Amino acid sequence: MSIRSRTKVKDALVSTDFDREITVKGWVRTRRGNKSIAFIALNDGSTIKNIQIVADVPGFPEELLRQVTTGACISVEGILTPSEGKGQAVEIKAKSIDLYGAADPGTYPLQKKGHSLEFLREIAHLRPRTNTFGAILRIRHAMSYAIHKYFNENGFYYLHTPIITGSDAEGAGEMFRVTTLDPVNPPLNDDGTINYRDDFFGKETNLTVSGQLEGELGALALSEIYTFGPTFRAENSNTPRHLAEFWMIEPEMAFYDIEDNMDLAEDFLKYLVVYALEHCCEDLEFLNNMYDKELLLRLNSVIKSDFERITYTEAIDILNKSGRKFEFPTDWGSDLQSEHERYLVEQHFKKPVIITGYPKKIKAFYMKQNDDGKTVRAMDVLFPRIGEIVGGSQREEDLQVLDARIRELGLPREELWWYLDTRRFGTAPHAGFGLGFERMMLFITGMSNIRDVVPFPRTPKNAEF
Repeated sequence: MSIRSRTKVKDALVSTDFDREITVKGWVRTRRGNKSIAFIALNDGSTIKNIQIVADVPGFPEELLRQVTTGACISVEGILTPSEGKGQAVEIKAKSIDLYGAADPGTYPLQKKGHSLEFLREIAHLRPRTNTFGAILRIRHAMSYAIHKYFNENGFYYLHTPIITGSDAEGAGEMFRVTTLDPVNPPLNDDGTINYRDDFFGKETNLTVSGQLEGELGALALSEIYTFGPTFRAENSNTPRHLAEFWMIEPEMAFYDIEDNMDLAEDFLKYLVVYALEHCCEDLEFLNNMYDKELLLRLNSVIKSDFERITYTEAIDILNKSGRKFEFPTDWGSDLQSEHERYLVEQHFKKPVIITGYPKKIKAFYMKQNDDGKTVRAMDVLFPRIGEIVGGSQREEDLQVLDARIRELGLPREELWWYLDTRRFGTAPHAGFGLGFERMMLFITGMSNIRDVVPFPRTPKNAEF
């Protein structure tokens, strides 16, 4: 599709149809030259590479060229020609330049000098114009497309689960409340508690932490579904791995057991890595050269490896025999921390690991219990540098067992009536998992802070833009 004959920079750079007039539009990255000739590096976001505009200075108004500075937005009509300089195959000899918007060099924050990632987070409205974040956002788009492509090709149906919900899927309680009640004088019950019957939905509601429970409802009718949407955690964690608003991919599959679940997760993750390597090569090469010299090597190693599959008990045994001193305990029954996960992946097995058979007491109520009465059919996929990237399980389909577990944990059984109904009416074995999109993006891009793989990060005390 062409918009009034505009040529995208990525298309112009690979064209060999020379000596023709084209129009390119974009933002000036740099301008150099002398009194007779100007070289303008132009980028429109379609590629990490700039196209060089060559302008004969005497042929343009002095006032116009004075405003063609870093950050300015311009339209250029000119002749596409082979480049006479090094570093690019083509260039455009400008015939006319139109200025859409100037950028005062004294105040425009993205000058030619390098900027720290911390500084760029403060100007998240402008950082997409940098090479780094242009690359990240293009990769983020490609990964989003690949997710939908994978599930569509494998017969899954995309299910839209609610963002506003009355249930806490994880039982963690760290949720953002949604209300229209007066924050100063809310209606109260006789005992002084807030009367949510007068609220918009007539009950207490929150932003979702997961679409899993609703996803199970879809799977128990459509067989294979997936969700891909925003989720929220009111967790006061200022770490490089946590966001308050993030995106989750959650497939749920009827008639799958834990082995089927592991097979799907491994195939899915490898598909995404292969897609990135095939479709984002220039952006990945840039990130490899600028931020993580082992990025491409690590991506290729994942797709060539069969993921190691071990039980939680085996993992604890490996950790205890490692001779390593860990900050957190490695007793049976304690949850695995990032340091444990990364040791298993990076030091012991040197490839991705899937751990199953976790203790029942550290996992969610909906996970299917094993016959030993102590463990559940949970699974975590561990990746290098990331630790846990996927968490899932076979779900408990037995009504009596599930109901007993809900009562044991003291969960609000009356609020889960609809969830229990799926076990009451035509229950079936089923399984699923969740992949944090931003965690996947950390692995694909080699970035070290999760705030740098989302356009506008939401973290404690930060909701700018």
